[in-house]
Amino acid sequence: MAIKRYTITSALPYANGALHLGHLAGAYLPADIYVRYLRLLGKDVVWVCGSDEHGAAITMRAKKEGIEPKAIIDKYHELNKATFQRLGISFDIYHRTSADLHHQTAQEFFTLLNEKGGEFEKQTQEQYYDEKFDQFLADRYIIGTCPKCSHDEAYGDQCENCGSDLSPTELINPRSTLSGEKPILRETTHWYFKLDKHAAWLKDWIKDGKIEGKTHHDPKAWKNHVLGQCLSWLDDLRPRAITRDLDWGIKVPAEGADGKVLYVWFDAPIGYISATKQWAADNGKDWKTYWQDEESQLIHFIGKDNIVFHCIVFPAMLKAHGDYILPTNVPANQFLNFEGRKFSKSKGWGIEQHQYLEEFKDFPNKEDALRYALIRNMPESKDSDFKWDEFVDFHDNELVANLGNFINRVVVLTNKYYEGVVPEAVENEAAATDLARVREIVNKLGEEIEKFNFRNAIQKLMELSSVGNTYLQDQSPWAIWKNEPDSQQVKNCLHNCIQIVAILSVIGEPFIPFSANKIRNLLGLENIKNGDLAALLDLFKDGKSVVPAGHKIGAPELLFAKINDRKDHSRLELIERQKEQLAAILEAEIPKHEPIKETATFDDFTKMDIRTGTILAAEKMKKADKLLQLKVDLGFEQRTIVSGIAKYYKPEEIIGQEVLVLANLAPRKLRGVASEGMILMAENADGELSFVKPTEGFGNGLVVR
Repeated sequence: MAIKRYTITSALPYANGALHLGHLAGAYLPADIYVRYLRLLGKDVVWVCGSDEHGAAITMRAKKEGIEPKAIIDKYHELNKATFQRLGISFDIYHRTSADLHHQTAQEFFTLLNEKGGEFEKQTQEQYYDEKFDQFLADRYIIGTCPKCSHDEAYGDQCENCGSDLSPTELINPRSTLSGEKPILRETTHWYFKLDKHAAWLKDWIKDGKIEGKTHHDPKAWKNHVLGQCLSWLDDLRPRAITRDLDWGIKVPAEGADGKVLYVWFDAPIGYISATKQWAADNGKDWKTYWQDEESQLIHFIGKDNIVFHCIVFPAMLKAHGDYILPTNVPANQFLNFEGRKFSKSKGWGIEQHQYLEEFKDFPNKEDALRYALIRNMPESKDSDFKWDEFVDFHDNELVANLGNFINRVVVLTNKYYEGVVPEAVENEAAATDLARVREIVNKLGEEIEKFNFRNAIQKLMELSSVGNTYLQDQSPWAIWKNEPDSQQVKNCLHNCIQIVAILSVIGEPFIPFSANKIRNLLGLENIKNGDLAALLDLFKDGKSVVPAGHKIGAPELLFAKINDRKDHSRLELIERQKEQLAAILEAEIPKHEPIKETATFDDFTKMDIRTGTILAAEKMKKADKLLQLKVDLGFEQRTIVSGIAKYYKPEEIIGQEVLVLANLAPRKLRGVASEGMILMAENADGELSFVKPTEGFGNGLVVR
């Protein structure tokens, strides 16, 4: 079936904080490349995004800061929207889920499913509650140990270490991220979406690309990690709660739903629809054709942490509704790390998008320099790493030495030899061969974009620039012009080089849009517009020039300036400052060790009798917050030991713990209890304690020498 139009979405970022470079590389820059390419082909496309402004994340931050949620969402909606614009992220609309239109759309969606019957069920269950904050806890605000892989920072809905789908009550030693304390269970009633009833068709759709036996899409075109994660979920689908006990969000339009709002994972993807509605109203379009017409193609751009919601949950919602098309692809990216580690706002590890723009405000072409480096290292199929040294290499060796160098030489020579007027060319076999290679590269670049292989695509851009450099060097028009200023060979060479520069300005626009328009200005051409690539491909078919002979180009102007410049260190200093900031963080993380105590003799050491033991029982000491009373088995006898570890260990957690005991320490009464030894502990820079212990199963009563 012919595709008449495209609906492109990017994950709605939470409006509770600024976005870092990992977000840009994950869901927004890839979509921008793809959408710009479609526009260049003259396609009917709408790209929607906006702020996700509901959910516990907003509520909890507001409570912690003592302000209203609206103050938070207004601040970060405007910041992120403006930052996206400054980086050339060309959404057709950047909407927000706090808008009345979105509330109306989400409530209508819920009501239709609720009235259809069979899609929802009400369940009364116990849910974790933070007594200190007087708040039911969303799944993401409960962390604990994963029961499947023992990762100790698993969330209440998913373990990001092993990818397992979890419920909060499955977590071992759960704790609230608000208070840090163990939450209690309280009874509450919620609406659940019967996701499990959709398992059969979802499996056919994801695995075979078919719905009810009819081909919908090619599953081979989906990324392996997307398919793998989806298939691992399909055998264990369960009903999922779609409501929450919160006072901030979209009110549930149903009887008995007082005090409840739609869960953010249910309302947020509907935000794509409400954003399209707003865009259509603003532009005189029919939103339904983009969401409910089989000749429209829906594609979601997301990070890998959102795969399940966009490949299983949201498609099930759309199909349950009955009027909507389903995505033909969800080209989720993996994660971008920063200098070998995960981005961490609390530790200052990384750089936020608006922070980059501010700190690099004096860096020429800062937007495209960043876009280029991120695309070259985009985490398309596996996690990748942003490094400042690579940023410099990509910029100086590729943008400057390859692309910028070629364009500058062509513009300079055309101005020098022909006063900036494009010379007439005479067809010859050599030029036809070179231009055929150009057409091949342009076609390959388009194919790579259509496969969501943006790293490969941008290398095709550089390959075309390399072809231009090689052609110019092989022809060496400067050598010929010295003796023969009216040489047709020189005219042919520069005419053809101008064509390559013009082509670079068009196919470079999806990747480096600011520089692409600067190239257009150098050539005396109007800025890029929709359909320019389609027009270019038509010219290829007809064998016509992109820039005709007699056209006047502009004066030479340096497109990119090297970072590693022997005369100007200003750009390198910007990079060095970033590296110094990271070095300072690493240095601060190095533990500050206590100085070695005064020298002890061997005889001093031999006086200590250290034995292996096992804790048999433990209980809190009355009126002593820091002390635990332990019963320890030393193999040959059992002893009572009082230890100041209550701040770090609960009594029930350490039963069976193997320990080392200073067994010949003189007994001492603590809170009326005689302590007959000392447990050996290690202490880190933060004062946290950890047991020093023998190899598991080593035995009790054995001497440490």
